[in-house]
This record gives sequence, structure tokens and C-alpha cells, in this order.
Amino acid sequence: MKNSARDLLSAYVDSLYPIIYINHFDFKVIDEIITDITDNRKIVEYNNGLGIVDFKAKSTMKECDLYNFLNLVKDDGYEHDMFIVLKDVHSQLDKPEIVSLLKYIAERNLYNENYNASVFIISSKLCIPDELEDLITVFDMPLPSVSEIKNIMVNFTKDLEIDVADDVLSEIALSFKGLNEFQVKQILNLAYQDGGYLDFDDKRLILSQKEQLIKKAGLLEMIPVNESIEDIGGLENLKEWLYKKERVFNQLDKAIKFGVDIPKGIMIVGMPGCGKSLAAKATAKLFEIPLVRLDVGRLLGKYIGESEENMRKALKLSEAISPCVLWIDEIEKAFSGVGSSGGASDVTTRLFGQFLTWMQEKENTVFIVATANDISKIPAEFLRKGRFDELFYVDFPNDEERRKIIEIHLKKRHKWNKDLDIISLVKLTSGYNGADLEAIVKDAIESCFIEGREQLTTEDLKSAQKNIKSISSTLEKRIKEIKEAVKDMDLKPATQSEMTFEQGEKPVKTIRDRFEESRKKHEESRKKHEESRWPWTVILKE
Repeated sequence: MKNSARDLLSAYVDSLYPIIYINHFDFKVIDEIITDITDNRKIVEYNNGLGIVDFKAKSTMKECDLYNFLNLVKDDGYEHDMFIVLKDVHSQLDKPEIVSLLKYIAERNLYNENYNASVFIISSKLCIPDELEDLITVFDMPLPSVSEIKNIMVNFTKDLEIDVADDVLSEIALSFKGLNEFQVKQILNLAYQDGGYLDFDDKRLILSQKEQLIKKAGLLEMIPVNESIEDIGGLENLKEWLYKKERVFNQLDKAIKFGVDIPKGIMIVGMPGCGKSLAAKATAKLFEIPLVRLDVGRLLGKYIGESEENMRKALKLSEAISPCVLWIDEIEKAFSGVGSSGGASDVTTRLFGQFLTWMQEKENTVFIVATANDISKIPAEFLRKGRFDELFYVDFPNDEERRKIIEIHLKKRHKWNKDLDIISLVKLTSGYNGADLEAIVKDAIESCFIEGREQLTTEDLKSAQKNIKSISSTLEKRIKEIKEAVKDMDLKPATQSEMTFEQGEKPVKTIRDRFEESRKKHEESRKKHEESRWPWTVILKE
């Protein structure tokens, strides 16, 4: 990581890039890289709040403000080849006098053969004044690759003289992907202090630390997940597809080595209230990875370029916490106005382009789940082959699916009993979505409670149904428009063909059986690994 950063930074300096903005928090790491590429240049450092600082000793030499410092060193580039290192000065880059001096130094570095002074601005906050935009190059410190992370872990285990199996190192290294070296070492120390060893269970610790990154940034929302794939009534094709991807995510390192492509994500389009959001949550639960929601509205800023910078940070953050599910709910609203001109539409169009480019080029384990009601409002570029692994269409639940949905909600509230005639209710609820059916169950249970009865009856459910209109009747025109929009599109149905009540159980049982089988194999793999550990490590664990 440091070698690649050093080579790239050295290339920028040799190519006369006048101002290099290093967006990073760890000054010690940056100082080491700058030292490596100094090549006998003079280095002068200014630290906001401290003044002029000795670059090597880090002692304060003289207290002064940034203007006086720049004024003092601006012509030193004629006498020495030099680096001007400015730390945490982002809050002063909006001052005209500071901009003028930086521009003075940059232009001489570019156009005067007798002048050589490169400026490094180092700060964890990116703030680029419009006047200097063409003169500043933003340098992102490359994050360590999986192999580099594995080397960090190997050195860590050697220093502490602990033995860790190679497959454990590979799997945990993959979980660390997206974190910088400082963060990796911190979590390794925490894991070691917690148990005195490293194993598969430390993936949970890594996840909890990644959650902290989300909370501090405030650009993404961590969604708690309690819903499982078994909470979805129907959508058998979608569930079967997710089950296959789960096998990949639970053995990512092995899958990648085998040559399997990392799953990109899915788009789920269709009727409102039919389980699209539930599917996003169940996906994260099934894959055993965190669910984060991207709200594009949260990224919009009031300053020029702020929205784009927020999008860049949000996507970078999602990579840092990967593997994860990145959920974009009602994506047609998130990117509404794309292609229009003027004001907010221009910003949205730029954000959309930025997101598309990231989707196309990403090689990380961020699994995207995009949900949408109205596909006609989604730009065509978004639906192009290769953006998503699959596009699913969710229609209103058929008879068998409605029966399952009703039973799921009854059992979740402990009100299922064998005397209930669910089929008779199913026949009354054609055109109802999952949310409508849940409302019927909730209303019936509430009435039962108010009347002081212990057992729910079929009549309670039918009475509740009479008071709740289906979405297909209340939004009839809107539903027709949605169906018309998807009619000619190549979308895979999330539901299997219409099933009779007698046929209904088989697909669900098959998926459940496979799901449990996968879980058992995963647990067996963990147990075998534990048995193969060095005896003293097992004793230490106990």
C-alpha cells in the first residue's frame, strides 16, 4: 500500500502537479511517504493551530498564521527544491489572501524553470476553493489490498506468537477489505485482547467496528435486520436466486479463488407493498452481512460540488464496510430529474452518472439491492445488462402466496390455530398486497383483544377484511400504469407460476431445507476448523 502510494505521489511531483491535496487523517503515514520521496528537497511544515513546525522533530519552531507563513516561504522555491506541507488548513482555504498566495506558488512551479516548490495540503476534510480547482490534484491514499491485509495479519500473529490457519487469515482479510492499515491494526489488537486468538468469529467484531464508521460519517443509514427469508410469503424465484448467492457470500474467499464473480446486486421492481423492502432486509440476514441504506436526498449539499463529494464519500464508505448490502429504496425517486436541465436536476444527473460509473467499475463486495415501484421513471442506462446480476418483477401475490403471508403474520403474533379457515379469506382478498393482508391480521387481532376473547376466529379476519380496501382498488389507475410500464421489459418474475393450495408447500420446503442444509454445512466447517487448531490455542480459548 505504502509503496504504491509513494510511487504515485512521486509521479505527481515529477509531473509538476503544483498543489496535491491528500485527503487523509493519519499524518504519520503521510509524513513517512513524503520523507521517502523527498530526494534532498527542503521540507517546511505549517500546522494549523501550532504554526511553523520542524518536519522531522515535530516541535513548534514559531507561532504564526497561515498567511504570514506562505508569505515567508513563497519565494524559497527559487533557492531550494522544496516541499511545502500544510496540515489541517481546510478552514482557511476560503480566504482570498490565502488563495492568492497558493496560486502564486502554484503558477511559478508550473511556468518558471528556476522555481521548484510543491505544495501538500493534508487534511481529513476536503475543501477546494473554486479559484484553485484546476491547480489542485486530490490524492486518495490507496487502501490495502486483501493480500496486503493478509501480510499485516501475518506480521501481527508472528509478533504475538499465535498460530492462525491460512483459511482463517484469508477469510478475515476479506472482511477487513476497505479499511486502512491503522484501522486493521486497531481491530486486530481488539480481537486479540478479547480472546487471545483470531478465528472466524472475529468477523462479527470487524462488522461492529465498521458500524462505527457509518455512524460517524452520517451519510449512510445502518438498518437493523430481524427479518429472515422465511418471513417472505411467496416470491419463490427470488428466494431461490438469493439462496444461490448466499452460498457465494458465505464462502467468499473460496468462491473468488474458484473463479466465481462477486455478485453485484439486484433490482426489484413492482407493486407497492408486495415485499420489495422486506426482500432487501432478508437478503442481508441471509448473507449475514450488514444492511445500509443510501438516501440520495441526504447527500445533497448547498455548496457547489458538495453533493458529488458526499456521494463519493458514501460510496467509499460502503466499500469500507463491505461485504454489505447497499439498499436504495424507491430508486426512481432518488434519481428523479435525471436528464433535465437546471438547478437541482443538474446535480441529480451528475450524482446519477457518478453512481453508474461506480457500479460499472466496482470490484468490491458491496451487494446492491435497488427497489422501485415505477420502472418507467428510471433512466434506461440504469437497466442496461451488467449493472445488476438480475432484474426481478414483483406482482400482487397469488392465492397460495396470500395464504402464506396471512399465516406468517398470524404465527408471528402467536394467533395461528387449526380452526381458522384461511382459504376462505384468501378467496376474498384477490388484488390485496402483503401490506393489506398484514393490516387485516392486525385489525382482527386488535378487535379480538378489545372484545376480551382469547382465540381469533375466521369471522374476525373476514370482518377486518371488509374494512380494508385493497391497494389495487384504491390506486387502480396507478397500478395499471405500473403494469403497462413493465409489460415489454425483460424482467424475471419473482413469483413462480400460479400454484394450487395442494402444490403450494413444496417450493417453500425445498428452499427451507436447502437453507438449513447450508447453515449446517457452514457450522460443520467452523467446528472442523476449531478441531484442527493448535492445542494451546484451544486451551487459551477455553
